[in-house]
Amino acid sequence: MSTEPPHANEQGNIAVASGRAGHHGVLFAMCLSLILVVASVSALNLALPDLSVDLSASNSSLTWIADGYTVALAALVLPLGAVGDRFGRRNVLIAGTVVFGAASLAASFADSTTTLIVWRVVMGLGAAMIMPGTLSTITAAFPPEQRAKGVAVWSGFAAAGAILGMLAAGALLEWYSWRSIFVTSAAVALLAALAALALAPDTKDEHPSPPDVSGAISTAVGIGTLVLAIIEGNEQGWTEPVVIAALVVTVLAFAAYAWLGRRHEHPLLDPALFGIRGFRAGAVTVLVQFLAVFGFFYVGLQYLQLILGYSPLKAAVALVPVAVVVLPTSQATPHLVRRTGMKVTMASGLLLLAAGLFIISRLDTGSGYLPFLGGLVVAGLGIGLSGATGTAAITGSLGRGQQGVASAMNDTTREVGSAVGIALMGSIYGSHYRSNLPDTVDRLPAEAAESVRDSAAAGLHAAEQLGTQGAVLADQVRSAFMDGLSASLIAVSVIVLAAAIGCLFRAPKQPPASD
Repeated sequence: MSTEPPHANEQGNIAVASGRAGHHGVLFAMCLSLILVVASVSALNLALPDLSVDLSASNSSLTWIADGYTVALAALVLPLGAVGDRFGRRNVLIAGTVVFGAASLAASFADSTTTLIVWRVVMGLGAAMIMPGTLSTITAAFPPEQRAKGVAVWSGFAAAGAILGMLAAGALLEWYSWRSIFVTSAAVALLAALAALALAPDTKDEHPSPPDVSGAISTAVGIGTLVLAIIEGNEQGWTEPVVIAALVVTVLAFAAYAWLGRRHEHPLLDPALFGIRGFRAGAVTVLVQFLAVFGFFYVGLQYLQLILGYSPLKAAVALVPVAVVVLPTSQATPHLVRRTGMKVTMASGLLLLAAGLFIISRLDTGSGYLPFLGGLVVAGLGIGLSGATGTAAITGSLGRGQQGVASAMNDTTREVGSAVGIALMGSIYGSHYRSNLPDTVDRLPAEAAESVRDSAAAGLHAAEQLGTQGAVLADQVRSAFMDGLSASLIAVSVIVLAAAIGCLFRAPKQPPASD
């Protein structure tokens, strides 16, 4: 991805487009595309109980259904961002909405977990074409004095978009099947394409750098094998040959990226950028925040549906307090950074996020919603502070001519964090759920025992078919679910806490000056 300053005619295109649509029009079009991408990470989580029963999906299959999209997005967002630099960011974004919409429509007809996972991966390809252009267009179209505000709005919708997606999915699932989520996503993709065409500027590098094929391959392989190792390690055991091989390939792939990147004249993402303190601190903060948030959505929604018995819509509404807290907090963050400094704001956000997740980890089957809400509000404050500050640290560490690189890094850290978070929390939850099931499960009819071991949703469905014996089984399944939920949340809380401590020691006190 080129790091050269924009040329005069590129700046002219930005000015003309901004003058026609206005900054608010650009912001609307890019945030709509952003919501489409982010909502598709989280919306399907509400349908996981239905998918478990309808497609006989195990916990591992459910994790891949949720994560196939995110892995493809994380692995491809950097190289496809470079394609946008070469052929026009808006052009690639619109092409991405076509790929996304077609794959989403095809996914609505899936009749097996394998087919659904494949189409989710193709949706991730389309999302990787969409995502890079959203932030880089905003940072390029907005003048330096307004850039922080535009980034804060983008960051707020990046977090709140997940809630909006879940609300829409919850409403659909009240009356329709999980397939309706994919049909609706295809329709929104069409609207996003039209909005981008009408309102957004099309910018590109007039003299693009040669493609960094080795960088694209090494990062894609590294991200994919890392997620594979996490999911299969918890499913099969960390000493299995396939898991060890995946870990080895992951290390080799990222080592190759670092080694080749330092020798390539125009690397996809220059490893030397991580030597910039603000850039590095922002990348770690965004990665860890999204790891925690989307991992939490994966398991937290199942708590609301399986333990509290909420409908999909009620479960989505129960998470609205996150959006209510995140959006105003994100808007207030630039002011807080000016008053207290970037380091304090960033670390405070991560500490609040860790505290909120830890509060939720202490729940049991009888806790109800209010303690969950308390943890949710605390975590929401942390998300608003850390997300906006982390993104601003990345974009502010590089000049105006490098905003394509900043946007690509921001997108990559978000999606890698989301992919790893879903894999990590889903796998820890799944392994602890299975290990905490009682031995009495083995005495059930073979089909019922297999359902119970596959997932909590399938286990509760099986319990409904067993009459009076089913009530005891349902309690055992719920108890095992809570053990898995608690273990996964504690693990991620520790990771977020470690990142907060790292920020306190390594992040710069003040943000870099924008040019």
